[in-house]
Amino acid sequence: MLPVLLISAASLLGLIALIFFKPSVIIRGRSINVYWLAPLLGAALLLLLGYLNVADAVSGLTRASGMNPIKILVLLISMTVISIYLDNAGFFSFVAARMLGVAGESCRVLFFLLYAIVSFLTFFTSNDIIVLTFTPFICYFSRSAKIDPVPFLVCEFVAANTWSMALIIGNPTNIYLASNAGIEFFAYLKTMILPTVACALTSLGIMWLIFRRKLSKKITPADGRAKLGKRFHVYTALAHLVICILLMSVSLYIDIPMWLISLGACISLLTISLIHSLITKSRPTIAINSLRRAPWDVIPFVISMFIIVLAFEKSGITAKLTEFLSRGRAVFTFGTASFLSANLINNIPMSVLFSSVCGGIEGAAQTEALYASIAGSNIGAFLTPIGAIAGIMWMSLLKLQRVEFGYTSFIKYGAAISIPTMLAAMLTLGLIL
Repeated sequence: MLPVLLISAASLLGLIALIFFKPSVIIRGRSINVYWLAPLLGAALLLLLGYLNVADAVSGLTRASGMNPIKILVLLISMTVISIYLDNAGFFSFVAARMLGVAGESCRVLFFLLYAIVSFLTFFTSNDIIVLTFTPFICYFSRSAKIDPVPFLVCEFVAANTWSMALIIGNPTNIYLASNAGIEFFAYLKTMILPTVACALTSLGIMWLIFRRKLSKKITPADGRAKLGKRFHVYTALAHLVICILLMSVSLYIDIPMWLISLGACISLLTISLIHSLITKSRPTIAINSLRRAPWDVIPFVISMFIIVLAFEKSGITAKLTEFLSRGRAVFTFGTASFLSANLINNIPMSVLFSSVCGGIEGAAQTEALYASIAGSNIGAFLTPIGAIAGIMWMSLLKLQRVEFGYTSFIKYGAAISIPTMLAAMLTLGLIL
């Protein structure tokens, strides 16, 4: 048990260092993040030293269950490609321009409008791509209007990672934990909508208290008369997204897994795009760029972290964790533990670990543990950059945009907002479960 803990701890320290210093490799003119190298080396060491054999690792990665790490990756990348396609087609820039036009001179109106738009879009698309899409836009209008971008950046990140909790499809962590526990779409929504609203009101109120003075400045009104350019691509992608969400909401009843639905929607969208390019004799730029922008670097990261989690199970660490967390009220012990664990091993591997931990308890306590872990996987995303893939990519993007917002700033704002928000989630879940 001790060697596994030591290797895992070294891997996590290496991950933190790589995220902090943000090293990258240039391949064919493209910058590639290498934060996943530390967990990859840790996973390789665990396999080489025999703390987990290759057969068990492959079996765990491909296990026949409602959701496994490979299925998570397929679902995450497929949904992200659809969202990126919408972005490349100009949909999000159209929405953003309209939003600026409505806001006029008021920073306060812009702040609350941004929160509403990001929350709405996150509800139906990917929180990761919403964050990555709106971040350059926020940096751009902040420079143009000579206003501080930090309140809007924090608002965007918190809104996306709060409202992703509402639907089972809002975050891959939701899907993994809920699917493996047999929780269906509408049962999940019925339970999580009230905690999500409580978290949203809490986080929004805290952000207003923190940033109210900075939001008193007026901005130069923007032209909100934006036009939707590539209509065919926007309407096609929106149709695929809507159909995909509808099918995923009834996946349990039609007996088609969500990862397969999302993959089918992604392939269909790209195929139609290619056919349209052949007919119009144009280059399929949107489809190609959508695939290029997909977060392929999450593949080695998620697989490596999952191997570390499997080593936890084999060495008995998972069983010890189950025993320890079962001593108190599950909604509070699992909520707190998942919230903190997401910021040690990232929320996707944390969900894999806590799915096994929750499986070790029974009855009402298991239900409390599952929903509390789901809340922790979402709210934990804005405590530190390690909490979610979006946080890692977001920090890199801010560096490219030359925005002074480092690791310390992230934790300062993240702690002030996420801790009360997580408490609101646990209290609400404790009342309704």
